[in-house]
Amino acid sequence: MKKWVLLTLLLLLGVSRGQAQYKRNLNVKYFGLTVHPKGDDNADLMPLNPDGKGYLVLNVGASVGYEHFLVPGKFSVKAIQALYADCAMRFAGFTHLGLRAVIFQAGRHSLNGGLGPTLVYRRNWSELDGYNKATSFFGGNPNDKWQSRMIWYAGEFEYNYRLSDRVDFSTSFVPGYPDIMSLSFGLRYWLKD
Repeated sequence: MKKWVLLTLLLLLGVSRGQAQYKRNLNVKYFGLTVHPKGDDNADLMPLNPDGKGYLVLNVGASVGYEHFLVPGKFSVKAIQALYADCAMRFAGFTHLGLRAVIFQAGRHSLNGGLGPTLVYRRNWSELDGYNKATSFFGGNPNDKWQSRMIWYAGEFEYNYRLSDRVDFSTSFVPGYPDIMSLSFGLRYWLKD
């Protein structure tokens, strides 16, 4: 009798989890929207800056990610590569590898949180007239072609809404307070094993 109860519970959990049968996904997101909570001294260099003070800046670009669940529906490892035009409309990107956990899952909704190292890079803003390097998040010398910063503990919150059995609407929030926070959105596609 106990075997049948256990088997029934496992079967019901497997059916109700929906995507638990899939272990891998690809996601493509529009990258996006940058928030500088304290504004930015270099706001004059940011053409897609509607408030003029750098609090809210539009970026143009995309990220592609691959996620593999180590424990289906619970824990995963995720790699992300993004290329975009940064706040000054110069070429930039980031490369991320991190661990993820499902914070909650209810019906079609899920919230994941993650942490891991991220390399952020961009064309050097020192080439731009009026650039105030003193308040820069990035390192590098004025003569370098690129500016970069390694963030060892970068985090991400990702909200997902299941559209179908294998496709989710997905939005990511990167809380880099107090310097920068970013928002992106797109689709997450579950791959069959």
